[in-house]
This record gives sequence, structure tokens and C-alpha cells, in this order.
Amino acid sequence: MSASTVDVSSSPDGTLVIHPHGDLDADDAIGLRRALIHAILHTRPVRLILDLADVHELDALNLGALAAACGVGDDHHVLVLVDNATPGLAHHLTAAGVPGQRIRHAATGSALRQAA
Repeated sequence: MSASTVDVSSSPDGTLVIHPHGDLDADDAIGLRRALIHAILHTRPVRLILDLADVHELDALNLGALAAACGVGDDHHVLVLVDNATPGLAHHLTAAGVPGQRIRHAATGSALRQAA
């Protein structure tokens, strides 16, 4: 990914966590899409968690990639979840087609103020 970085980790329970850092724009879309598809089709974890704790903006291409990953994950029996999205990102993700029940631990405005 261009200006952002991404960490990938796994846990003993079969969960794979993709944790991007920075704002994701069109330059990052191909890299994020490849990471998601590789994880779903080749790694095939029980769960794939996209941890957005360090992401404050996603452009339309990346929002679409995340929404599509939920559907591809369903087709391949991989549960795709989104963790730690800001309230604004959570709203944009649901508008892009990510089912609301897939968005967990959304940061609240008060939690964001306390972290600052």
C-alpha cells in the first residue's frame, strides 16, 4: 500500500486480523483488495477481522472492497468482521453494503475524545 501500512496476524483460534494504518485512498485499493482476497481464498481463516482502529478515512473503492469481501467470505465460509471503526466509517461501511452486524466495537464519540 502506498502511504499506509498493513499488519497481518493470526491467533490460535483460527482468526486472521488485517490491521491497516493510515487513511486508505485509491492508491491503496488494489493492495487492500489483494490482501483481503488472498486471505479469504488462500489462507481461508475461520474468521477474518479487519481492524480499523488506526484508519480514519476510506475512499469509495476501499469501502466497496470491504463490502465485497463480506460477500466473498460468505461464499467461501469465512466470516468477515470489521472492528474498531469510527462512527463515521461505520455509517459509510453500512451504506456501502457491509451488514451492520459485521461491524463490531465501533468507537463512540466519547471514546474518541478520551483517546485524544
